[in-house]
Formats: sequence, structure tokens, C-alpha cells
Amino acid sequence: MNLTDRLIAPHATRGEVTASFATAFVGAALAFGLALDAEWSWLCVAVVTFVAFDLFGGAVVNATTAAKRWFHRPGRTARHHLGFVAIHVQPFLLALVTPGFGWFTAAVIYALALSGAVLITVAPRDLRRPIAFGTTAVALTVATSILTTPNALTWFAPVLLIKLLLAHLLPEDTDH
Repeated sequence: MNLTDRLIAPHATRGEVTASFATAFVGAALAFGLALDAEWSWLCVAVVTFVAFDLFGGAVVNATTAAKRWFHRPGRTARHHLGFVAIHVQPFLLALVTPGFGWFTAAVIYALALSGAVLITVAPRDLRRPIAFGTTAVALTVATSILTTPNALTWFAPVLLIKLLLAHLLPEDTDH
């Protein structure tokens, strides 16, 4: 397995690779600029930029046909998908280094992602897509309307939730 297979998915097309890396770099550049404008430490700027690269790129990667085939191949279970969501501890990493991004906010965003993933994975297959969109809409509202985050990180929860709940957890729609 080569690096592209590991970062995107085995047998990703040139277009999927290009779209994934282009979005990762654009998202990282936007986050870098916002973090600089916030006058955060270089450590914070670096962490925010790295997290943005992963999340923006991952939102596209997880939506590709190649990644859908890979993550939803035979033998993959809800446990695999929940594990993938659970390892996304970026909210806590941001709380560790970013002024104004508190531990409570990190815990709620993490809990929204994980509880949303549980709801989606236990739902009947024909209801997973609408439940994923409903869960994401509610989680986005909580994250952007109730929680307090620095202006330079208002993108974080929406992109994380899109990457995990919509792009990763939903298999390719093969009914058409």
C-alpha cells in the first residue's frame, strides 16, 4: 500500500486525489490565515493548520468512491466506524493549545460527533442517511449557536462533523 492509498484510499482516481489534496491545502491555508490574524502562538498556528489540513482533506477523502469502497468493504462493522470517529480527538488538542477554545467546548463537540455516530450506526440501513443529516444539523446548531469558540475556529465543528458523520459513516448509495 503506497502513501496515497493510506491517505486517500486504495485505487483512488487522480481526480479524487486532486480534489482531496486541493481542499486540504485550501482549508489549511484559510485556517493558517485566521490563526495568524488571531495572533496566536506559533505552536497554536501550527496545530490549527495541521488540524485543518486533516479535516478539510478528510471531508473530501471520506466522500470519495474509493474511500466509500474501502471503509464500507465486507467485514467492516459499526465498531470499526465508531473507532474511526473516536480517534478524532482534535477538539482536545485544540483545547490544549488554543486560547478561548475550552475543555467544555472540546468535550461537547467530541460528544456530539460520537453520539451522532452511534445514532447513525445503530439506525436501520434505510434510515441512516436521513438520520445522519438530521443529527448533523442538530449538532451543527449546538456547536455554532450554543458553544463558545474563537472566531478563527468557527469552521472547526462544522468541518469535523461533515467529515465524520456525513462523509465517513454513510456508505455509497447503490440503490440507483
